[in-house]
Amino acid sequence: MTEILADLTEALLSAAKIAGADEADAIAVSGTSLSIDVLRGRLEHAERSEGADIGLRVLIGTRQACVSASDTKPETIRTMAERAVAMAREAPEDPTVGLAKPEQLAQAWDIAALELADPTPEPAPAALEEDARTAEAAALSVKGISTVQSASAGYGRQALHLATSNGFSGGYERTSRALSCVAITGEGTRMERDYYGENRVFQADLPDPARVGKLAAERALDRAGARKPRTGSYPVLFDERISSSLIGHLLSAINGTAIVRGASWARDLLDQQVLPAGLSIVEDPHRPRVSGSRPFDGEGLQTAKRVIVDHGRLTGWTLDLATARKLGLQSTANAARGVSSPPSPAHGNIALTQGEASRQDLVREMGTGLLVTSLIGSSINATTGDYSRGASGFWVENGEICYPVNECTIAGNLRDMLRDIVPANDARSYLSHVVPSLLLDGLTLAGE
Repeated sequence: MTEILADLTEALLSAAKIAGADEADAIAVSGTSLSIDVLRGRLEHAERSEGADIGLRVLIGTRQACVSASDTKPETIRTMAERAVAMAREAPEDPTVGLAKPEQLAQAWDIAALELADPTPEPAPAALEEDARTAEAAALSVKGISTVQSASAGYGRQALHLATSNGFSGGYERTSRALSCVAITGEGTRMERDYYGENRVFQADLPDPARVGKLAAERALDRAGARKPRTGSYPVLFDERISSSLIGHLLSAINGTAIVRGASWARDLLDQQVLPAGLSIVEDPHRPRVSGSRPFDGEGLQTAKRVIVDHGRLTGWTLDLATARKLGLQSTANAARGVSSPPSPAHGNIALTQGEASRQDLVREMGTGLLVTSLIGSSINATTGDYSRGASGFWVENGEICYPVNECTIAGNLRDMLRDIVPANDARSYLSHVVPSLLLDGLTLAGE
């Protein structure tokens, strides 16, 4: 498949040159997606999609335009190129747009070492259905579960190829395998629900479906009888399943697009302390069997491991070529690219330094406060860092979990919140974002 996509990108570049483009890059993506939903032991929904999409970016001087299509016929490619060139001629000038210099482009990479694609055959729909049915049955077998809202299994395979008019050409495939279950306990207004799900690159790494259903059921039962917590200022422990959202807010704030616009609460924090001194954030795009890995970025630059936060200090922004040029810096090879839009900066695999204490140790340490396991809605001021989110979880008294809580709001400011985090040691190493449970002191809770 990657060979076919390579031919498509070369055809796009050739058409762009004939149409009058000075430079161009092209991307071709093909994919297969299969999802199965089961309800009450029967097939509820089955969906399969297959397709290919192509995208072309042309540059005329310092003007650019992007076009895309899901039709790969030669006449479509020719029309795309002609329209893109016409659009570029009318586009505003931007001296920071442009392809990478040839010496910046990735020259070699080891796709096999990344293990991005499972070589085993695509699972049959019946196999996915059986996995979903097993997960649902396991959840329903747990006493106290009234129903299962959904049990789903899915598979995807995607191939991508990128080529530029100044010599880059490369592609790769990736696969994904997913399984999830949502269980409900109680009746009427006393209903509570929770979920468990897994997503892996390799089928062999996916946990047993019965375990997925059982964990969803146990989580739902733990939520039974939830009530509002106290209002006041208390420590808050972000459970590992949602703690990466906090680090995600920092990553968004140091994205080159936000920095260029001046719309970031971190815009004056370069080389400043943003996390406690013992903590670092490392981005590693070359971790095997991890969904965020990739050998090169959306502009053909070689990806590499980098330290984003070094012992608490912010070392730099996350940049593609355009944002780097706007800031007078070098790209960090973080360009992401879709078929219908130009490159923009984005993070891949990141890992926060883990602590030595377990989550239970942090529960004991916090004394009285809130353990958050779910976040609802979002009110984040990207410019000031003011943070406010709906939350649910468990109330902690004297270092012990006492009862489940819901319908509360937690608030603070991200600058202060992140400088005081205390990490546990429970991060899951196979995720793209490896972030453990995080304890924060003194957030404002609005409950009863």
